[in-house]
Amino acid sequence: MKVFVRIALVCFCWLLSLPAVLAQRQGAAASNEFEILKNLEIFSSVYKNLELVYVDGVKPGELMKAALDAMLQTLDPYTVYIPESEIEDFRIMTEGEYGGIGSTIHYRNGYVYISDPYEGFPADKAGLKPGDKILAVNGESTQGKNSSDVSALLKGQAGTSLTLTIEREGVSKPMEVNIVRQEIRIKNVTYSGMLRDSVGYIRQDGFTQGAVDEVKQAFLALKEKGMRYLVYDLRYNGGGLLNEAVDIVNLFYRKGVPVVSTKGKTDTRNVSYYTTKDPVDTGIPIVFLTSRGTASASEILTGAMQDYDRAVLVGERTFGKGLVQNILPLPYNAQMKVTVAKYYIPSGRCVQALDYSHKDENGRALPIPDSLRNAFKTMGGRVVYDGDGIEPDQEMAVLPMSEVAVSLVTKFLIFDYASHYAARHEKIGKIAEFGITDAVYKDFLSFMKDKDYSYKLASERTLDEFRERAQSDSCWQDVREKFEELAVRLAETKKDDLLKNRKEIEALLREEIVSRYYYQAGRAEAELEGDPTVNRAVEILLNPDVYNGFLKAEKER
Repeated sequence: MKVFVRIALVCFCWLLSLPAVLAQRQGAAASNEFEILKNLEIFSSVYKNLELVYVDGVKPGELMKAALDAMLQTLDPYTVYIPESEIEDFRIMTEGEYGGIGSTIHYRNGYVYISDPYEGFPADKAGLKPGDKILAVNGESTQGKNSSDVSALLKGQAGTSLTLTIEREGVSKPMEVNIVRQEIRIKNVTYSGMLRDSVGYIRQDGFTQGAVDEVKQAFLALKEKGMRYLVYDLRYNGGGLLNEAVDIVNLFYRKGVPVVSTKGKTDTRNVSYYTTKDPVDTGIPIVFLTSRGTASASEILTGAMQDYDRAVLVGERTFGKGLVQNILPLPYNAQMKVTVAKYYIPSGRCVQALDYSHKDENGRALPIPDSLRNAFKTMGGRVVYDGDGIEPDQEMAVLPMSEVAVSLVTKFLIFDYASHYAARHEKIGKIAEFGITDAVYKDFLSFMKDKDYSYKLASERTLDEFRERAQSDSCWQDVREKFEELAVRLAETKKDDLLKNRKEIEALLREEIVSRYYYQAGRAEAELEGDPTVNRAVEILLNPDVYNGFLKAEKER
């Protein structure tokens, strides 16, 4: 009952402040006052009854979080409640810093494993390797704990120590590893280097604080190596801080121009952001690489560069997140992230693809129909459209992974073989010279002999559906023999999939093995080999007529 009294007091205090809140709003908005008061009273009464009479009792914190989450889920996926226990994880997402051991982890089969130690950080210094199974942290068993649970145990104040008990392939007994936590800074620029004598490459995976400084440093280093053209990779970059995107635009475009503006319910949310500094290089030809995972701040950067005809975009249409969130404080050290505005890039378009104010019967937001998309123009007169993300200047389709490759990745068999290989080979030499030879692939096939990589083809899933329908239609016995014959033939077609899809599997193996020796930067470099989108970007950059042709309006072509 004491819990209910506290909740009632909170609601009462909020109700006292409600008139002042509504007084700031005018017209129809203020007419919601009765509806708000009524529903708060109902909510309070519902909780009171649960607290008083529910048969098993209730857990107040869990119940209230469930209520808050359910309420916010009716809005958009970016408006969320952040309890005090999750504040640290949220800070990592925005600031890119945390106290910990410096490694990604993953869960499978009841345990959490080391995935990728960051080079030069505590996990790496302590000798932890990808594939190490974490049995205990400071003597506390991790069996049954998920990745979030173990992550919380690994994080802590920089300078504090912990002991991991790990199990490693090829080592007969569990090992104890002592680690001192330190402040971990997650890099925004995960790789930069030269693709050709004159073509540089920057891959940016985040937009946390300091992203612009990392990009500038990488860019200037490449210029010193003779870079005259730049491939800028933002594929699968989900965005981050808006101001970092504005500042990166400013590296390549002149001072004093608008990059993005936000428009919300109140005047305080209506803000325009301009370039404020002298640029680093306004002339170097740039191709940005985009994907369906390019979102938010990445779309501000690529969209502004397209609107100013400053770069060519190659790849897939971007995600389409044109919403801005702010962090608002709540009592008891909690917070909420709230969508407060939409953003508009220089041409005036908003790239938001889904309309969260209109949802279907299943609660899914509806895409903005083509008939409601509006045409805008870039600085040079090219026609571009709002809604549904940013359309690249050169679209490059991404081929889906084969079913067998998906199975090998999701069941960690590519990962496990890379660890198996690294345990038997001290070094591999230069990345550019390392490949999957016949001998290595034969070893991989031998490794796979006792592994389960079973999967179902789309046609097999269709057969399963057919069987269910045939059984419900009472015709199963009539077609059963033909069905089983077809099922057997389909299964036989998969028998040699490890050979039929060798080229694709080799590429996955090479990337994973390289990461064992050269960490995240090595993986990024290995991924570039044979990448058709990267190759097309280089072709465009090295042909001035083609590059400039993309930046001309239709009437000029």
